[in-house]
Amino acid sequence: MVIALLTDFGDFYPGVMKGVIRKITEEEIVDITHSVRAQNVFEGAFLLYNSYKFFPKGSIFVAVVDPGVGGKRRALAVKTKNYWFVAPDNGIAYPSASEDGIEKIISLNSRKLSEFSGELSSTFHGRDVFAPAAALIAEGKIDEYGEEVETMKELELFQVKIGEKIACKVAYVDRFGNIVTNLKKEIVEDLKPKGFYINETKIPFVKKYEDVNVGEPLALIGSFNTLEISVREGNAAEFFGIEDEIELGWF
Repeated sequence: MVIALLTDFGDFYPGVMKGVIRKITEEEIVDITHSVRAQNVFEGAFLLYNSYKFFPKGSIFVAVVDPGVGGKRRALAVKTKNYWFVAPDNGIAYPSASEDGIEKIISLNSRKLSEFSGELSSTFHGRDVFAPAAALIAEGKIDEYGEEVETMKELELFQVKIGEKIACKVAYVDRFGNIVTNLKKEIVEDLKPKGFYINETKIPFVKKYEDVNVGEPLALIGSFNTLEISVREGNAAEFFGIEDEIELGWF
């Protein structure tokens, strides 16, 4: 069994979460990423959605991007057809869990779970709530630490607006500066574009990076099966100055 971690925590905090998990179970721990943009629930949901299905059945995913930590939002453990998802109830786990088929939603008892770390911080539920919950799932004991509920907060990953231009989201900017959008491959194929443009810059729609010269922009369908805007051997996010949303024309 694998316990897979996805957070916006950067350094230090994930290591402490692993320590708490190890106090309860010896199951394997895998880091998906701890570099989600700070407090960006949408990006966390997108990366989780594009990673969970590559893990073996029975894996437990701990997804913590949690701007509401210490507040009224619930902490959840969600059983699906093939996996478990442990996350704050802010939508981060919904696209993945709903796709796999939700079978049970447990609202976690944060205070009871915090017995494993010895405290219930108002800022670090990754350590005090979500880490022990994942370990207890692995040990088959999670039902003792929460109660079943009917609903969880929903989040839509692939909502775009198409009019004279396409309004979509920047779902992720990778370390190469590629702008990964939430515009799905199927929609792009229906448009049959020769290219796109941002402001006055034309961007050819191609199959691979080497279809343009070094330093030139390009658009292609990447490994997320969505449209990506890139600059060959450059940084598209810096080139276009784009962060969260993107407006594209096409031709």
